[in-house]
Amino acid sequence: MLSITTFVIVSIIKSVIAILLLLTAVAYTVWLERKVVGHIQNRWGPTRVGPFGLLQPLADGLKFILKEDLTPPHVYKPLYIAAPMIAVIFAITSISLIPIGNWVSIAGIHTPLEITDVNIGLLIILGITSMGVYGVALAGWSSNSKYSLLGGLRASAQMVSYEISLGLSLVGVLIMAGSFSLRTIVDAQGGTFWGFIPRWNVFHGQEVAFFVYLMSAFAETNRVPFDLPEAETELVAGYHTEYSAMKFAMFFMAEYANMITVACLATLLFLGGWHGPLFGPPLLQGILPVFWFVLKVFCFLFLYIWVRGTLPRFRYDQLMAFAWKFLFPLAVANLAITGLIVALRS
Repeated sequence: MLSITTFVIVSIIKSVIAILLLLTAVAYTVWLERKVVGHIQNRWGPTRVGPFGLLQPLADGLKFILKEDLTPPHVYKPLYIAAPMIAVIFAITSISLIPIGNWVSIAGIHTPLEITDVNIGLLIILGITSMGVYGVALAGWSSNSKYSLLGGLRASAQMVSYEISLGLSLVGVLIMAGSFSLRTIVDAQGGTFWGFIPRWNVFHGQEVAFFVYLMSAFAETNRVPFDLPEAETELVAGYHTEYSAMKFAMFFMAEYANMITVACLATLLFLGGWHGPLFGPPLLQGILPVFWFVLKVFCFLFLYIWVRGTLPRFRYDQLMAFAWKFLFPLAVANLAITGLIVALRS
């Protein structure tokens, strides 16, 4: 057992490392999206700042810091200022409960590769990410603009509609694992069946749940084809129309941090977490689980970006109909069938 002082120091170190890694990942996810979508659309994307445009995130960050921060005179200032902070704080907080590998021992200290390990981690993450929509809704209302208000209302309606389907898609995974602990869920996906197929949930009876989760995740994070809260053809820029400089950047930081959280959850719940082939010396075997986890997250984010460069935006009535007439019944049917199968096996 760690002493309280050692536990606090280790937690602070892990928190600082996790925040730095997350913010770096957010910056380079933006770069990756601009490069991939550029190639899909037969253009280069960022090339001017650094080799292959790799310093573009740094240039963008400096630009947002140095730009004049305008506050329109008609806004409700307290909530107008608080809204981007709420969005980014909840987006970053959720990463504290994401495990990226097994327990490790460093200088005699045995600690998990996550900031804190709790047995109801999934419930806490869902609660934190659900609160993030308040930042978007308050931004839309406090801006005192019709475009912004419509964007905030759309985000709220979208969250309510797709959060139900997303939650139901996860219940089948919880039934199979018998726990809310993310580590227990990953451990339940260890090994193979038929000797070569991984025992990941996406291959083990939760294919429909993964599809429902994927569609709900696109809508939850306001991404194409469900980016109606910031539809530039209708709402100028939606809920952040009246924002500039760093407050504008904070909304984008929150969006991409939520994308990374959703990708991490998909990896943990459906894609086997850090499970993968292990080979080589002990040091390499200790590093490989983290590598497999990061690779799966990267593939999920690449799918996010690929869809953005490929599909058109839904109409709003199509968005709501897809949630309530298709995804919700599909999630309920998957839950009923999974429960029946688990009950018959037991």
